[in-house]
Amino acid sequence: MTAKPLVAATDGSEESLRAVEWAAREAVLRGAPLRILSAVSVPRMFNLLVRPDRDFIADLIREERDQALAAAAAQVSEVAPGLQVDTAPLAGPPAQAVTGSGSGALMLVLGSRGTGAFASMALGSVARYAADHASCPVVIVRGETAAVHQRVGIGIGDLDTRADPLTFAFEEASLRKASLMAIHAWHTPHTAIPRAGSPAPDLAAIEAEAARQLAGLLDNWRKRYPDVPVSQYVVHDRPSRALVGLSARADLVVIGRHASQPGLQGPGSVRHAVLNHALGPVTVVPSS
Repeated sequence: MTAKPLVAATDGSEESLRAVEWAAREAVLRGAPLRILSAVSVPRMFNLLVRPDRDFIADLIREERDQALAAAAAQVSEVAPGLQVDTAPLAGPPAQAVTGSGSGALMLVLGSRGTGAFASMALGSVARYAADHASCPVVIVRGETAAVHQRVGIGIGDLDTRADPLTFAFEEASLRKASLMAIHAWHTPHTAIPRAGSPAPDLAAIEAEAARQLAGLLDNWRKRYPDVPVSQYVVHDRPSRALVGLSARADLVVIGRHASQPGLQGPGSVRHAVLNHALGPVTVVPSS
């Protein structure tokens, strides 16, 4: 393949096959090839078995991997006939192998969880690892994907956000001939509630200032993408809950990932909550 491909991973589960179908439709939309991967490794506990038994189980795991690749390729031939597709088995730890395979890809597409017969093939942990570490945009496909809302959503946490997630979201909206909905959600934790006698925060003023900053941020992209209708909302809510709600009425929700946010604290915890509960595809875009 010469053009940058979309890359999708499968473990043979229905969830991963839906992700492959989604990736196939996206590849057709972009005129790009599709590469389908499956990665397995023999669990360490099997090393305790005698050689013939260990080899037999390893053969079973590889056979299931190959069947998963064949099933995914057959599915793509039905939903996207004529699409250029290749398949590739991967060796090594699945999370690292799949994540590394996204290097240089347009995007890496995975199901939110897997149900393969062997734990070493389960996509759930692979998806979380890829969302935290991949160098390309990672799409986690959850639930049914047939509904078309003609809307792309983006969650903007920091109003001085990096350009990469916004550029990706606007390009996706333009490609799909869709509108863009930008949401900035802010939440006042109980620890921030003032003590008795202290002045209460002016929530209306805080929201108005956030809306002003958000409008200024989006203006730069409105000029670059005049074909994309844009709406913006500033909501006083938990960011994860606001973005999960947005996922129910958008074809794709985009969230950013700074290099300093790989884990479960702060923005990382919001990202993981959205990936665990979203009602549609979510794209995690790393900032350069």
